[in-house]
Amino acid sequence: MNLSIFRIELQQELQAILDYWINNTVDEMEGGFYGRIDNDNISYPDAPKGSVLNARILWTFSAAFSLTKDPQYATMAERAFSYIQDHFIDKEYGGVYWSVTHRGDIHDPKKQLYAQAFVLYACSEIHRALQVEPAKKLAIALYHLIQEKSFDAIKGGYFEAYARNWQPLADLRLSDKDANEKKTMNTHLHILEAYTCLYRIWPDEQLKQHIILLLKNFDDHIIDQQTGHLHLFFDEDWNVKSGTVSYGHDIEASWLLLEAAEVIGDEALIAGTKALAIKMAEAVIIGLDIDGGLWYEFEKAHNQLIKEKHWWPQAEALVGFYNAWQLSDRHEFLQYAFNNWAFIKQHIRDHKNGEWFWGVYEDYTVMPSQDKAGFWKCPYHNSRACMEIIRRTTKP
Repeated sequence: MNLSIFRIELQQELQAILDYWINNTVDEMEGGFYGRIDNDNISYPDAPKGSVLNARILWTFSAAFSLTKDPQYATMAERAFSYIQDHFIDKEYGGVYWSVTHRGDIHDPKKQLYAQAFVLYACSEIHRALQVEPAKKLAIALYHLIQEKSFDAIKGGYFEAYARNWQPLADLRLSDKDANEKKTMNTHLHILEAYTCLYRIWPDEQLKQHIILLLKNFDDHIIDQQTGHLHLFFDEDWNVKSGTVSYGHDIEASWLLLEAAEVIGDEALIAGTKALAIKMAEAVIIGLDIDGGLWYEFEKAHNQLIKEKHWWPQAEALVGFYNAWQLSDRHEFLQYAFNNWAFIKQHIRDHKNGEWFWGVYEDYTVMPSQDKAGFWKCPYHNSRACMEIIRRTTKP
């Protein structure tokens, strides 16, 4: 494998992923996109539609248009933005619903900050791609809303979730597997990602300061400075409430934190975050299998490796290890990226029906009863990995 072949293969993979979503997910009857497609490519037209999935579709096709200038990607992005604007935005209380019915009516009205961040992120990206002014206006409005409703001015960081009317909520969990805690690594990572994208189109000084504070949250509380891994759950005082290691989030954060520092142009932060990115990538090496795949999680409390290889940590490993190679010039990092891509091609890509499987077990059997498209299965991680590598391997 060399960089030229790597780039060409990922260009082909990007097109294949986007073709899958164009050909399989558009809901011609009710508008927008199907809420669920299963592992066998069976669509469920009556399934609820998630705001995170729709935001990730919007981000993906906006970014793909910026990269390729293919007009069909612009059409998909515009479709996604229109559906979000018409169905997911709460006109009464502000913010984004968690989900709507297949017909676009309110299904779950809770205000999960993770979802607010993803819609902000996607709206910023379509404005970057197509100069859609209503999208920029919505992104800025969501930023102000997040700061007003969720920002912890005393302890720093952001609270996790609220009821539709922004009142306190007993169950703050993003998913059934998460701890019911007031602050999480995952939401902070994606608020940072969203604010970084917004800053590209709206270089506001106060926004910049909040990005700096988010990077400080990671440095002070979220990153275990001894191990290089991320803590996942916290109470409102930043006391750690979980011992789980998420290898996918570790490697994803390693390059997203640096991207944020670079976008705001803070040289001291850039220098510190470059060193941190290498340290975090080094910490993830222990999560690599000999086949190049990245294991899902390690439960420290039970000394147990979760022997599953999900699609999204593989995508983030491609970028994170490539980024570490660019920063350090250590060839082993590039080889980890190459090995991971070989694993994806052999075991994660669905050669029959298209797109990527949710994941495989230790014996390479495909994880059953999972989605090709759904609340969590989306075109964002894998297409973004392709686009990042394409950009990074393309000579200026």
